[in-house]
This record gives sequence, structure tokens and C-alpha cells, in this order.
Amino acid sequence: MEQSFTNEDGLSVVVKVIETIKSNREYLSEVDSVGGDGDHGINMSKGFTMAEKEIENQGQINMSEGFKIISGVLVNKIGGSMGPLYGSFFRGLSVASRKQAAITKEVFGAMLEKAYQNIAMLTEAKIGDKTLMDVLIPAVETYQAQESASSFEECLEEMQRAAKAGLESTKQMAAKVGRASRIGDRSLGHQDAGATSCYLILEALAEGTKNLL
Repeated sequence: MEQSFTNEDGLSVVVKVIETIKSNREYLSEVDSVGGDGDHGINMSKGFTMAEKEIENQGQINMSEGFKIISGVLVNKIGGSMGPLYGSFFRGLSVASRKQAAITKEVFGAMLEKAYQNIAMLTEAKIGDKTLMDVLIPAVETYQAQESASSFEECLEEMQRAAKAGLESTKQMAAKVGRASRIGDRSLGHQDAGATSCYLILEALAEGTKNLL
């Protein structure tokens, strides 16, 4: 099994992320209907569909450029709270990989770290607050903990397990930040919408990457 893929081939990972969000449009909005406005899936799908069209119009681009396009669309055309957060996330993936012709497990780890750092600059949310950070932080930390001793694929699989566990954990939490905090304990028993979309994005990143290894 290969331990890297080219930045050019990595455009398929970008496509995988876009397709995943679009296909989960109704699911994300359904999850969001408990503590939010019920439009998370609509807004996310709208943004990723717009990015998809822009990418198709660009011709030959690589993974880093694809993530940069997603970032720009989410920040400039979607807005709300998720636009800037996920825009910063994808900007991080792009910046950390744009000078790399080959994407190794170390480069991927740097991409995750930069994406996390970008979001952390915009929110004070931490583990236990019932947000996307309940998925992102354990996923990134788990990947990094595996990096020195495991294969690229093993790192991804452990990251996926941690992300899934993080998502499940939000069901046991009362929302403390964001719109869902308005209903407090009534959000118990329901997973967070932002955590759900974060899980789907990380899952798509991992599966798309494994398809290239």
C-alpha cells in the first residue's frame, strides 16, 4: 500500500468531501432542527454546491487549490457561524499542503493541525461544550498520537474512530454555546449539528485519502 498520494490526485478527496455534504443535506438539517434553525444542511449543501461549480470551471487544479476554493465560498457567500468556521478549516488544509507535491501522513497531520488552529482562533469552544470541537479535537489529537508508529491508513482509521466517539459523546451533553444553548438540557439525547457535519467532513477526508493509498 502506498504511503502518499500526489496533490493533483488529491482533488478526488475534495470531490469526496463535496459529495458527502451534498448527500447529507436532509440529515444535517434534521439534526439541526433540535437546537438550531433546521437549516444547517441546506446552508452547507448550498456552499459546497457553489464551490463544486467553481472548481469545475477552473479546469486542472490540485487538492490544495480545491480546498482554497471551498474556503473562499464558505467565508464570502455562506456566512452565519459555520461559514467562517469551516472556511477557516478548509483554508488550513489548503495552506498546509499547497507547497507539497506529495501528501504523506506527516503532511496530512500538518493539514489537520493547521485546520484546527484556524478554527481555534475563531471560537473558545472546547470539548464538552457540544460543538464541532467535540469531534475535531479528539480526531486531530488521535491522528497525531498515531503518526510516528502507524501507517498512513492506520492513522486515518484511528482518527475516524475518535471522530465517531466524539460525535456520539455530544448526545450526552447540554449545549453551552451557540444557538442550541438556548434550549439547554433539552438538547440532551441529541447529537450536535456542527459536530455531525465535522464528523462527515473528517470521514470523507479519510475515506477519500484511503482510496488513493
